[in-house]
Amino acid sequence: MKGVANLAPDWGITLVRLMTGLLFAVHGYEKFAGGLGGVTAFFAKVSIPMPGVMAPVVATLELVGGLLLILGLATRVVAALFTVEMLVTSLWVKIPATGWDSSDLDRMLLVACVLLVLAGPGAAAIDALWWESRHVSGGATARTS
Repeated sequence: MKGVANLAPDWGITLVRLMTGLLFAVHGYEKFAGGLGGVTAFFAKVSIPMPGVMAPVVATLELVGGLLLILGLATRVVAALFTVEMLVTSLWVKIPATGWDSSDLDRMLLVACVLLVLAGPGAAAIDALWWESRHVSGGATARTS
């Protein structure tokens, strides 16, 4: 299937994956650079369970997971983890504390992650190369989308 300017829609998904990965990686880096103590204190303030454990877990997920999204590696798994994070961020933290309008970025990241879970990594992804080479070598037809 061809989209605008004869480009496959997978390239649009790729742009969403790259930007989503970049945003998460930057936010993860900022959590480490600013010190996990501040993240832990914030998590405790908003009643995130086990804030001392969850702060480094979330920071690592965002930094490493963001880089994995940029590469297009383990895209569906990482996006599923980010989907859970953005559900918690949107429904537990942002909307109750500051309302619907202040959760725009969180909701967009949530939807972007759901897209990546459902549609996969798009074009130009390590996942696509691995997936295609695995199916071609196994005798099955390669993915054409």
